[in-house]
Amino acid sequence: MFRGIAILSIAGACLAGCSSMAPSYSRPEAPVSAAWPTGPAYRNSGADKNPDKRVADIPWREFFVDKQLGALIELALTNNRDLKVATLNIERSRAQFQIQRSNLFPKVDANAAAGYQRIPETLSATGQAMTVEQYSVGLGISSYEVDLFGRVRSLKDQALEQYLATEQAGRTVQISLVSQVAATWLALAADRERLQLAQETLANQQESYKLTRSRFEAGVASALALNQAQTTIDGARVDIARYTTLVAQDENALALVVGSPVPSELLPLSLSEKLTSLKDLSPGLPSDVLLSRPDILQAEGVLKGANANIGAARAAFFPRITLVTSLGFGADDLAALFKPGSFAWKIAPQITLPIFDGGSNKANLKVAETDRAIAVAQYEKAIQTAFREVADALAQRGTIDDQLTAQQSLTGATSESYRLSQARYEQGVDSYLQVLDSQRSLYGAQQNLIGVRLARLANLVTLYKVLGGGSE
Repeated sequence: MFRGIAILSIAGACLAGCSSMAPSYSRPEAPVSAAWPTGPAYRNSGADKNPDKRVADIPWREFFVDKQLGALIELALTNNRDLKVATLNIERSRAQFQIQRSNLFPKVDANAAAGYQRIPETLSATGQAMTVEQYSVGLGISSYEVDLFGRVRSLKDQALEQYLATEQAGRTVQISLVSQVAATWLALAADRERLQLAQETLANQQESYKLTRSRFEAGVASALALNQAQTTIDGARVDIARYTTLVAQDENALALVVGSPVPSELLPLSLSEKLTSLKDLSPGLPSDVLLSRPDILQAEGVLKGANANIGAARAAFFPRITLVTSLGFGADDLAALFKPGSFAWKIAPQITLPIFDGGSNKANLKVAETDRAIAVAQYEKAIQTAFREVADALAQRGTIDDQLTAQQSLTGATSESYRLSQARYEQGVDSYLQVLDSQRSLYGAQQNLIGVRLARLANLVTLYKVLGGGSE
């Protein structure tokens, strides 16, 4: 019994002393510039500011201050199926890691057995038929690998990195979900505002048409002016039908991303300028932002896992030691099972040394090394993609306020032009064609203004997302 315990102690010491044969990990250099782009597009983006707090550290509840939107995000975090799948994947990956980690330790099983055998007289040593009974009970270790060369430990490290990468993937899904809810909610608000503008334009044009028809019946206006007035009504009716469809589709999209029917009180009526309490988002340095994004951390976790797999592939070239032990009691009579003299033990170490495998171990090592090279390229591509996403958002942020100011001025000027052309037509100075052109210009400017306001708010959401905000 004491010898069996000693063998287990030696195995434990070997396990504690073994180390992985994986190569030392070093993070690849980021294949992007150390600073964000500069130029005319970035002059108002805040790219050169040093933030007191990273955007990724701002909880979404502090960033999105609109109560309707905040309640909608809470609902999505509870019901969205993509987020549920990501959470379940994390649990699955954690269980797989625990399975792999358990291989580092011996698995001790309790067993009990009873056997009955009749030996015919032709086979019996006594020449008489006899019945043999055997009883046993004990503890045993079956097929435990003493990890002298770190193969099992490398596989455990790979499972750990896979689990950590899956956790980062879950954070990425939540960040995307938060921004997707906000973007869809804003699109619905903009389309509802466009629909309302089209309805107001139709009402105004119907009144204008009535006036033009009265002038036509009085012989003051021409049939051309009457038909031109009709075209403005029909154009507004087309837009009403189109935006009614878009509003319904936006509501369907919002219900899908939220994962449940959306209460009507959480639906926006128009664009709100109080979406967030922050007016500027300072990105900080690329190295601080990009390397802490969960998608980058996920790619690095995959890279570390591929690095650990090389250790397992290298260890396959060395001998594999397997230990089988058992200790317990055995007897030919159940009543004598635990009496003195019934103790039994067994130790069966086995060593396997690869001699000829047809090149499979060498090929497995090549596969592991190639997988690591692929993971390095994917990690670098993830950094480049993240850099481009932030740079694009900063470029829009640097110009969107100028675009909004210009669009507001344009809308004001076209509104005044429409008022003046309407007055000149009523005085008989200009034809109705001038009124029609002015009205179309004003309507287009108003619609574009809604689009620019939407783009400005959506840019804040995008910038918050690409800088890593929304995971908390």
